[in-house]
Amino acid sequence: MSARNAAPPLRVAMIGHAFMGAAHSQAWRTAPRMFDLPLAPEMTVLVGRDEQRAQQAADQLGWADTETDWRRAVERDDVDLVDICTPGDTHCDIAVAALEAGKHVLCEKPLANTVEEAERMVAAAERAAADGVRTMVGFTYRRVPAVALARQLVRDGRLGEIRHVRAQYLQDWIVDPEAPLTWRLQKHLAGSGALGDIGAHAIDLAQHVLGDVLTELTGTTTTFVTERPLPPGDHGLDGDADTGRGPVTVDDAAAFVGRFAGGALGVFEATRFATGRKNALRLEVNGSQGSLAFDFEDMNVLEFLDATEAATTAGFRRILVTEEEHPWVEGWWPPGHGLGYEHGFSHQVVDLVTAIAEGRDPAPTFADGLQVQRVLAAVEASADSGRWAQVEA
Repeated sequence: MSARNAAPPLRVAMIGHAFMGAAHSQAWRTAPRMFDLPLAPEMTVLVGRDEQRAQQAADQLGWADTETDWRRAVERDDVDLVDICTPGDTHCDIAVAALEAGKHVLCEKPLANTVEEAERMVAAAERAAADGVRTMVGFTYRRVPAVALARQLVRDGRLGEIRHVRAQYLQDWIVDPEAPLTWRLQKHLAGSGALGDIGAHAIDLAQHVLGDVLTELTGTTTTFVTERPLPPGDHGLDGDADTGRGPVTVDDAAAFVGRFAGGALGVFEATRFATGRKNALRLEVNGSQGSLAFDFEDMNVLEFLDATEAATTAGFRRILVTEEEHPWVEGWWPPGHGLGYEHGFSHQVVDLVTAIAEGRDPAPTFADGLQVQRVLAAVEASADSGRWAQVEA
């Protein structure tokens, strides 16, 4: 029997099966086949509200069984971990119930729709941790090898004193005013719009690479299209327009300027109206001795400037982050054979499963998710008041 087959099982229940559910399913299928994991993930049960659609998704994505009520999945004896891929309004109830049932939890970002919900989730996670139950929030862009290299360069002091951070997440999937009113455009389901959906990623990415947190900020939000056609059903980022219209109750774009605890100045932007930009998560960091720049639309590349070099030859170098020495790359292809969007989710599974097996807390934790939630809340507070807002410590 191979080492992989001999690993103890980790039986997974996944709640939700649309866009994120498909991405997570691919990771649960693939990670144990490409990496030697200390536990063997088993795709035990998929949960969806509609029985027929859930069964179709289970057949397509590789899940052994289905449920139509997440409570039954959480209570099952053959489930060790609950993977939450639902809209934000359900994260808190599902996560708290799963933790109280002794299940490990992976929860998509943002952690919740409000700071209060996120605080409840963190409290439940802290109680469960005493019994060896682990939690993680799904900021998967942390697990792009180029981002890991950027963080290492900052930690090694290669950029010197950090002075400026620019973070953007630019998409265009709702530029068309006739695009349907999906759940992501409804505050009671999503919590916020571009701010929480993609801005949360930009915030976490910047704080993660710097190893620092935002302490105060001033921001604004705007909604360009205030009503949209009602869809016949939710289809992730897409959908077909139906008759009737409904109000858009979230922001279409958000921008803010913030200060980090270490003194750096940050400029952030999140929009789903950047015409022509499909998934441009960008980060630039400027320090006293160097700079780096990353764009997810060219995700295998990190640009790095060593300002200590002679001016005659100094300049940004293009680093192709596909060598075996780079994080996670050893599980994949020869140098130069790039990775894609889905690989971050596989790396998330690798890190989560390894942490559970080793009895330690994986990162990012629910506490990390709460901290990002507090930044989101500060942006909304500043946008409402027109003043600077403090990020709760």
